[in-house]
Amino acid sequence: MVWAAAGAAALVFLVQLEITARHYGQPGPVTSQAAELILAPKPGPMYGGLALTMVVLTWRHRFIAAATAITIDGVFVLVRLAIGADMSDGHYFGNGALWVMLGYAVLAVTRRAGPERVLLLKGVGLGLLLVAGRKIGDTWLFVTAKARPTVLDQYVATADHALGNPSWLAGRLVAATDPVGPRLLHLVYGQLAVAAVVVALYQLRNVAAERRFPRHHLVRTFLVIGLLGPGIYMIFPVVGPVFAYGPGASGTGGVEWAAANLWPHIPPPVALPHPMPYDGITPRNCMPSLHTAWATAIFIHSRKGPRLLRHAGTFWLVATLTATLGFGYHYGADLVAGVVFALTIEAALRSLDHGWDRRGIQFIVYGTTVFAALLVAYRRLPVQLAGHPAVFGPLLLLAMTSVVYAYVRTTRPWEPAAAPAPQPEPQPEPA
Repeated sequence: MVWAAAGAAALVFLVQLEITARHYGQPGPVTSQAAELILAPKPGPMYGGLALTMVVLTWRHRFIAAATAITIDGVFVLVRLAIGADMSDGHYFGNGALWVMLGYAVLAVTRRAGPERVLLLKGVGLGLLLVAGRKIGDTWLFVTAKARPTVLDQYVATADHALGNPSWLAGRLVAATDPVGPRLLHLVYGQLAVAAVVVALYQLRNVAAERRFPRHHLVRTFLVIGLLGPGIYMIFPVVGPVFAYGPGASGTGGVEWAAANLWPHIPPPVALPHPMPYDGITPRNCMPSLHTAWATAIFIHSRKGPRLLRHAGTFWLVATLTATLGFGYHYGADLVAGVVFALTIEAALRSLDHGWDRRGIQFIVYGTTVFAALLVAYRRLPVQLAGHPAVFGPLLLLAMTSVVYAYVRTTRPWEPAAAPAPQPEPQPEPA
């Protein structure tokens, strides 16, 4: 009944999102995804989704699936080149991965039964959710730009004085490392989904052998963050310092829309903030920083991996935080909220698997309260925060740190105890 209710709610949401997007003159996520069965696919984790699907397959079937996807893509590319199709807006490859995932869904329904059908459908579902999640997210970001004509950047920028305007500082530091620094950070920032797939594949490496999924893994946290976070964009619309106080980026925004052309050289003055109009293209996707939330989730889930994976998780978190600030995509206040948001969701999902106990419920209530308090403070008390940075800056960081500490204390007892080392058998004494 729970899965049926969740499926029905997801279907209603998709239909409504499709209708809303078409109301604003754009194709919705269902139309966009269906078009990629034939047309050149937009940038997205197509083969990452196929990799997640293949965790339920044997090695032999993994090779067959990968070879089939590559062959299909090769045929599509040859046909497009032969007819002179325009591929400037898409990638050459990706259709084959989508066709193979859908093929395994048909195979699961028609040729599998019982637990094997459920296992294969779970694998296909993970892959398709990763692929479709990108379409749903892009459509939702488009809707935020249309539905929220004004943004609250002046409030967050004012509150950010309490943290020392970290985006302005990071922006100057990243610019000083040009061209190496910006190129590396752009790669890290743009390939966050790839890092998540790598960690998820490590966690799901035994699914094919054990014929079951682990109780909790990174993909669940990733998807829930992506499901809940964008809803807050509609409540607290923010575009980011490079847009609100700079020339914009990625072909959107511009100085004509900015409150002033100040980023990253001159921090904005402390003044009474007001909602400001902005263009109908730039997504209102700053509060909270979901890149920070996702990178935090990758860091958490990489802790049980080998040393190389742990180091990679740490690097990806640090580099993502640097990129979000250094490119002017986020304020420091966004990052603080993003960490609290990620830890609260992660604890809720772990509680769902571990069992709801008092410690877990208390942390979820605490994390939710801190997150809500941060949003209220940014919206209602920005001038006070900026006027006393020596007091409120440490308090904001202390609030975030308290959530980190409470998360560790709450979840550490849930970890399985390490098996004791085997003791050597006693040898009989010589006669």
